[in-house]
Amino acid sequence: MTAQTIGSIILIHGASSAGKSTLALAAQEKIDIPLLHISLDLFIDGRILPMQRIRKGEFSWQAMRPLVMDGLHQSWRALAMAGNNLIIDHIVETEAEMDKLVRLLSGIDVFFVGLHCSLAELERREIERGNRRKGEARTDFQTVHSFTTYDLELNSELASVEENVNRLIGAWRERERPNAFDRMASKQ
Repeated sequence: MTAQTIGSIILIHGASSAGKSTLALAAQEKIDIPLLHISLDLFIDGRILPMQRIRKGEFSWQAMRPLVMDGLHQSWRALAMAGNNLIIDHIVETEAEMDKLVRLLSGIDVFFVGLHCSLAELERREIERGNRRKGEARTDFQTVHSFTTYDLELNSELASVEENVNRLIGAWRERERPNAFDRMASKQ
C-alpha cells in the first residue's frame, strides 16, 4: 500500500460580487492539475440548501448557517486529505471564522488569494446579478480583507480575468512555505 498524497487548496477570498467564482472557474480550466471547484453557491444553485423554504421563513438561515459552514469547511479538509486538489471561492466573514479555518486546514498546502474590487464596482455588479441581497457587497467590502494575510492579492476591476488567472497560476507554481495560513497560525 502506498502513502496517500495530501491535495493542495487554492482559496480565493473577497467580497460578494468580486469575481471569485469567475476567477476560480477560469483558473480551473487553465491550470495543469485537476482542481475541484467548491463554493457555497454550489449549495444554493445545486439545490442542496432548501432555499425556497428559507426564503419563506420556514427555516432560519441564521440558525442553519453555523452548521452548514462548519460542514462545508470540514468537507474541504476531507477532500484534500483524500488527495484532491481544490480551488475554492469563499467569503470568510469574521476573524473568528478565519482563525477556525487556519486551525482546521493545518497541515494542508493552502494558497490564499485575496480578490479586491472597488465598492462602486461591487455594488454595480451586485445590482446587475440580481441574486444578491442589496448591501451584501458593501458589508463584505468593509470587513473581509481586514483580518487576513494573503499569499497573493489580485484586483478583478483593474485586471482582466485572463491576467489574474496567469498571475494566480504563476504565483501558485512559485509558492513557498511558510504560506499565509502558516503565518496566521503562528500568530494564534
